[in-house]
Amino acid sequence: MPLIQLHQTVGTLFPGMMPPAPKTYATWPVWRESTTKEVKFQPMPKRQAVKLWHDARRFERQTRQPGFQDGAIGRNGLAILHALLFDFLNYASGALYPSWAEIAGKACISPRSVGRGLVKLKAAGVLNWLRRCVEDWIDGRFTLRQDSNAYAVLPCSQWRGYSAPPPAPPPSPGTWGDHPPMGRAIDVAVAVAREGGDVAARIAALDSDAGDGLAAALARLGRAVTRSKS
Repeated sequence: MPLIQLHQTVGTLFPGMMPPAPKTYATWPVWRESTTKEVKFQPMPKRQAVKLWHDARRFERQTRQPGFQDGAIGRNGLAILHALLFDFLNYASGALYPSWAEIAGKACISPRSVGRGLVKLKAAGVLNWLRRCVEDWIDGRFTLRQDSNAYAVLPCSQWRGYSAPPPAPPPSPGTWGDHPPMGRAIDVAVAVAREGGDVAARIAALDSDAGDGLAAALARLGRAVTRSKS
C-alpha cells in the first residue's frame, strides 16, 4: 500500500494520532506545459512593431474609464510592451524570450509588477507566451530546468475590446493634398493616341482645348520636338 494511502487509512481509524501527511514534490521543478522543443518565431519588421505600440497606447486610452488609473493594459503593461518591442525583439527572426528580471530592468519596474503586467497583457489579448524548460544533468541525475518564456505580440485584430480608428477621409477638392486638376489635356492625348494619327493631329487636338494650361504646354512641347526633328 502506498505511503500516502496508508497514512489516510490510519488517520481515519485513529483520528488525531497521526502526524501531518508527508509532502509530495513534482518529478522536476518546472511549470506545467513547459516544452523543451525549439520555439518557432515569426519575423516582425520594426515598422510593424512601431504601429503595434501606437495601437496599444490607443487601446489603453479607449478602455480607461473615468476615475480609474489604468485601462485594459495598464501602465505596467505599456512599459513591458515597450521593452519587449524595442529592447528585446529581434525584428529579423522574431525571437523574444527575455526573463522577468531583464524585463523589469528595461521597464524600470519590479519583477512582481512585471508579473501583474504580463497577466493584464495576456487577458487583453495583446500578448501570449509559451513556457520553456531545458534538459540538464545534476549529480548524474537527469532533470528539467525552467527557462525564460517565449513571447509573441499578437496583432490588434485579436485584442479584446479594441476598436480600430476609421480611415482618414480624402482631402477636400482644392485643398493641400488633393490631386491637381488635369483638365482635358490627358484625355485628349489618350484619345488621339488610341485613334491613331500623326503628331500634327495630336498637337492640333491639344491646341483646340482652349483655356487649359497643361494642354497648351503639351502642344508647345510637341511643336518644339517636331521642329528639332525636321
